[in-house]
Amino acid sequence: MALTYQAIATTTVGSGGASNIEFTSIPQTYTDLLIKYSLRDNVTSGGASNNATVSINGSTANGTSRELYGNGASAASASLSNVKVDYHSSANATASTFGNAEIYFPNYTGSNNKSSSSDGVSETNGTTALMAMNANLWSQTAAITSIGLSAAGGNFVQYSTATLYGIKNTV
Repeated sequence: MALTYQAIATTTVGSGGASNIEFTSIPQTYTDLLIKYSLRDNVTSGGASNNATVSINGSTANGTSRELYGNGASAASASLSNVKVDYHSSANATASTFGNAEIYFPNYTGSNNKSSSSDGVSETNGTTALMAMNANLWSQTAAITSIGLSAAGGNFVQYSTATLYGIKNTV
């Protein structure tokens, strides 16, 4: 069985920046969803990387995540109280670099709690970069009809891009 990917929507942030990227009215005709993004935010506090908080059907409630992350020299894990995608580049990263990630939602129309997995890396064009993998659970049985990505305390900058794909199993 082969998988077919179809781009449903793409958002590219304009010159004013944006605090979130939202995919709404998601068709219920696919088996799975995938979001791929290239993001940078304007947050100056902290390091060269940030994470994106995921809202599902307009809410960040009822989500949990288990994360494994590292920087090339060490690794660690954490439990989080919402659905996350880590990492993307912040204002402290090398100029004009963007972090890349994807988040995969299998069986998004089903009547069970929704799991997802994500992996991402921040690009700093330096000697280290942060990479993370997350196993997420949204403890709701409703079909997913909208997904949002929010910047951590700031805005996504111009040219940040995210694409939502629908995936179907084919024979």
